[in-house]
Amino acid sequence: MNAPNPADILVWRSLLFVPANNPRFIDKAHTRGADAIILDLEDSVPVGERPDARRKLVDAVAQVGRAGADVLVRINSEPEQAAADLDAAVLPGVRALLVPKVDDANTLQSLSRDVSQLEAERGMAGGSIRFVVLVESPVGLLNAEAIARADARNVAMELGGEDFALSAGLVPSPETLAVPKQMILYAARAAGLVPLGILGSIAEYGDLDAYRATAERSRRFGFEGAACIHPSNVPVLLNEVFTPAPEEAERARRIVAAYAEAERAGSGAISIDGKMIDVPVVERAQKLLARLDAIQAREAAASS
Repeated sequence: MNAPNPADILVWRSLLFVPANNPRFIDKAHTRGADAIILDLEDSVPVGERPDARRKLVDAVAQVGRAGADVLVRINSEPEQAAADLDAAVLPGVRALLVPKVDDANTLQSLSRDVSQLEAERGMAGGSIRFVVLVESPVGLLNAEAIARADARNVAMELGGEDFALSAGLVPSPETLAVPKQMILYAARAAGLVPLGILGSIAEYGDLDAYRATAERSRRFGFEGAACIHPSNVPVLLNEVFTPAPEEAERARRIVAAYAEAERAGSGAISIDGKMIDVPVVERAQKLLARLDAIQAREAAASS
């Protein structure tokens, strides 16, 4: 039984949206402690300000990433706007594009070809720009499996709750968004992508206790991190909630050690604290420890 390699684990517990046209937010973004910063060229930036935001994107990428956060850029879905966004955003220092309103696999495949051409023209390694896929409509939800497997650039997937609710004609709430968000999680897992999101709406960030409870519930359901629109949600809530607690890590270590000893003794199952421990439980413990190692490596690199 091989344990996961922490170096292969993508750690994005918290992804903080920052409008790409706001110098004050850009200047402070690196101090917020987020694993990733999303420079937004879409909803939070008026159409008339997007050309200037694109021209300044090179400097913005360097600024928000200076403390070690991964830098993503959310592009627009309209073809003309998306083309201008790609021209600005395909550059060294950008880890991924957040691709909104994806309804089918062809959209991602076409976008990937455009990105490949820009990477080649700019001397960048092919495939260096990855995709985080944002599904925001019932059509996209029903095509989620094909979308998740559409392109090798895909690394993560999320449901855009507010836009999905608008498209589906429902009121965004933890209750109404639970099923579609879980469907996206299953599609992401099936394709080997990181499932992002919380079982609620990121717009409801003001009640920190309620937000924490939602984030904790989301982690229990299998989500590995979430985007947020306010820096107060980053360090105490998302980073803490999506990091294994010390007691979880200690129990995982006990499980792995005890099972290894049982294997050496020729036994296939053991009991710890009155609960049977077999292969799925051990593998879950190994994954938790590998993820914790990856988180600690990220934090050590950011503080050095």
